[in-house]
Formats: sequence, structure tokens, C-alpha cells
Amino acid sequence: MKKLLSILTIGAITALSGSVINAIKVNDSLENINGDSEVWSKAKYSKVTLYPQTTISFNDKEAVEKNKDRKAMEALVGAVYNGKKIAFNVKWLDESKNSQSSNAIRSFGDAVALQIPTNYQDPNKLPYIGMGSKDRSVIVHLQKSAEPLFEPNGDGDVYHQQSPNNVNQYDDEISKRDGLTKFNKKVATKAKSSYERSFVAEGFRSTTEIKDGSSSFSGDMKFEEPLFGDKQWNTTFTRDLKSDYVELKDAFPLAVAIWQGEKSSRDGLKHLSSWVVVELKSGASDKFVKEFAPIKADIAKGKTLAEANCAACHNYGSTNMAPEFMAPNLSNIGGYSTASYIKESMVNPNAVIVPGYNRNAHPNTPWYNIEKGKRVSTMPEYSWLSQGDLNSIVAYFASLKAEKPKEK
Repeated sequence: MKKLLSILTIGAITALSGSVINAIKVNDSLENINGDSEVWSKAKYSKVTLYPQTTISFNDKEAVEKNKDRKAMEALVGAVYNGKKIAFNVKWLDESKNSQSSNAIRSFGDAVALQIPTNYQDPNKLPYIGMGSKDRSVIVHLQKSAEPLFEPNGDGDVYHQQSPNNVNQYDDEISKRDGLTKFNKKVATKAKSSYERSFVAEGFRSTTEIKDGSSSFSGDMKFEEPLFGDKQWNTTFTRDLKSDYVELKDAFPLAVAIWQGEKSSRDGLKHLSSWVVVELKSGASDKFVKEFAPIKADIAKGKTLAEANCAACHNYGSTNMAPEFMAPNLSNIGGYSTASYIKESMVNPNAVIVPGYNRNAHPNTPWYNIEKGKRVSTMPEYSWLSQGDLNSIVAYFASLKAEKPKEK
């Protein structure tokens, strides 16, 4: 991470903050900015840790093997805003550039996404970190490295994209003009090399692309390969402070997800951060920081209680007593979930139900049942536990995180 820091300006290094991303108000226009824009010299950068998402086993033997024993990874995130827009700069180290290709089904692109709750007033009632949950929606802004995508308007509209495989070699049989050459020249000037989309989601299978412009963003995704130092992705997201779905003011939660193409990452096979706080108004992040803080309790006692109450269904870390697909795997639950979310999941399992389900699971052990058209968790409530025991279990699960990368 020190090498990553060396790529930033000296001002950004000395201004490096903690778990809160302090957005800096600027007078600059944030239209058409990218990772090299001068405005980023004014930003304060925070180190955000992302953990391997392990809730559901991925049904791809090759990908599972590539991602065996994954460790956490880190990204630097800075934010600036003016009266209308807010922009985020996200950087992370990557050994190779991987782009999605339309010509290969086993081609996966490096990607990054930002996730924002549409309602964040109550820090204890935030959505499930992995793509939202029922009645707790999130906005997701996604960028993915892709081979140049061309459509005549230059907007990257998937409905009008043209492939070289569908272009005539010649414009006509008389002049023998080279139609493919002309097409490739257009691609060079207009094509986009990143896939950019905005979505609204309330959990797996509910993800819906926003196409009407009610919550859109502009982005820039650049792979940097310096002669000296480490290779890295330098990405920028710019969006309106206020949209039809959410108004960003004072302080709000943000989560970051990163997919690594060389690891065949896609969908739920990714690295994911917990909720971090973006602060626009000084002191406004205090309520989030307080609620996101670890619960102070006896972790060793919590481990013993978890083995007695949770290990029959859930696997986590080196505790693998349950059938593999009986329930969500909790190995990294402390890395991408807040203590409040873990506690709510125990005392009120129906509050947030993860609708994802591994098709290899036995039909006699569903994670939820459908009752009167609603998902009802098969997990029993643990509200009968004493507050002390409950807090100890939560503290233990909050400690379950993959190892952080060692600083160079």
C-alpha cells in the first residue's frame, strides 16, 4: 500500500484520513473529470479494506480454485463535491489489466462498484451489504473494463452497439471500399473501453438497470502502468448529489466492491467493503461512526456460544461442522457487515433475508420458505439470549475477517 500511496500527490498523503471519507467542497466543475484531473490534489484519501465475499459458494470449480485462500485487499478512496455533484476517486493495486471480451465466454473484466443506500437515516436499519435487501434498496454504480464497445452515437448504448463481426468487409461490390477499415476508424474515435451502468436493487435477482436518467453517473476507468512502481486502477465516479432515489447530504454510508478478472471474479465472487461513511458536513458522521464501532464484549466467550448455537447450520473460518450449503457461510461476515446488522440477523432473522441460494443445496434445508407471498427465514430467533451473551456472539462474528495484505 505504501507504493500505492507514492503515486498520489504529497498533499493527499499527508491528508490521509481514517475510516471516514472526508469529502472536500470545491468550486471546480466536476463535469468530465477523470483520475488525472487537478481537482484530486485537493482531496483527502481514506484507506478502505475489502474482504472476499464468502456467503455463498460459487458454482464454478475453476473460479473457486483460483480464489482459494483469498486475502483482503485495500483501496484508496477520495471524494470532492460542489453545489450539484459529488465525485469519487478509487484506486487499487492490480498486477494485470483484464477486460471483458465479446468473443470469449471465459473472459472477465476488472470492475469496481459503489453502493449507496436510498434511505440511510437509521444506521441500525441499513440494507444488506451485498446488493441491498427487501424494502431497503441501494443504488449501485458499476464500471467494468471491457474491450472497446462501439455504437454510432458515442454514448455506449448497449441497444445500438455494433460488432465488427456484423460489418460488411466491403461497402459495395462495385467500388470495393473497405467497410471494415472505416468501421475500425470509427471505433478508435468513439468507442468506450469501460462498461458503465447504474442499478437499483433490493437483493439478488431484483437488480434493475436505471435507464431513464433518474440516477446516472459518469465514470472514468484507467489502468496505470508506471515504469517504476506498482500497476494500479485509477477510477472516477461522478453523480448528482440529489436524484429521484436518494439525496446525499451531511453524511451517508458507502460500500465499495472490486472484481478481479484474472481471478474469474463476477457476480457474488468479489471483494466487498463494509459500510464506510462519507462526510460532507463536519460532525455529521458521528452517529454512523458510533453505530459502526465494534461491540465491546468477550470474544472468546462468543466463540464458545457460537459453536453451541450457530455451528450446526453455519460454517465459518475453521469451524466446518455443518453441511456445506445448509446456511450462508460466515467466514468474512465481520469484514463486510456492521455489528448492528449481525445483531439484527440474530434477533430478527426475517428483517433482512438474503434471497440468494446455492443450487447445490439440499431441498430439505432451504434458507427461507415462502409464506403468503413473503420470504420467511428458516433460522430461529435468538432474541431469548441475554444481552451479554448476544453481544459476545456478535463481537466474535465481527472478528471474522480475512487477513489484511501486508504493507510493502
